[in-house]
Amino acid sequence: MCSLSVAEKFVSINGEGRRAGELAVFLRFCTCNLHCSYCDTRWANSDDAIAEEMTVGQLTDYVISTGVQNVTLTGGEPLLQKNIGNLIAALNMHGLYVEIETNGSVPLKTFAPFSEHTSVTMDYKLPGSEMEKYMCTENFSYLTAKDTVKFVVSDLKDLKRATEIIRKFDLTSRCCVYFSPVFGEIHPDTIVSFMKEHMLNQVRLQLQLHKYIWNPTRRGV
Repeated sequence: MCSLSVAEKFVSINGEGRRAGELAVFLRFCTCNLHCSYCDTRWANSDDAIAEEMTVGQLTDYVISTGVQNVTLTGGEPLLQKNIGNLIAALNMHGLYVEIETNGSVPLKTFAPFSEHTSVTMDYKLPGSEMEKYMCTENFSYLTAKDTVKFVVSDLKDLKRATEIIRKFDLTSRCCVYFSPVFGEIHPDTIVSFMKEHMLNQVRLQLQLHKYIWNPTRRGV
């Protein structure tokens, strides 16, 4: 049976990414291969996480039933799910727009090329995450103009490292690039000042909208 381990599913607005502010169906999957210092979904990644096993057909039917056209696959790390490729294909067949939120450590070559209805929002984990050594920079070669690299920054050290990576791989000419602050760790105006000082054209600051609308620890939003 083509099943996937689902931690939660709900409809809300996209809090970040290319379609921030738009309605989306969120499918959050269990398990992750990284342990970021600032992770806000540890509850979905633990060995005793409560999971609902759902087939590709059940998940597709659920998404269609909502009437919402954007689907965000998140986690955890969604690309670790054995049948995630089948789910993406099924959603695409119904004309749904799929955004994959991935942590940057899982090789994209297994899944690429992606259809025109699928985009990737890929993290690059910076020193503050304590997970940078697991980053797969080969993934950059599979990204296109509809994709995004997101740098979650916690301090100036992270900002400087992100700038090195952006310039080394010429990311702004390849895809969209975001800086996103670790909530409560660095003030957004510090990031803006850094961007001005270093002339970071085509890099965007993005705040996690859902953490400003609702309690930052609230689930299902």
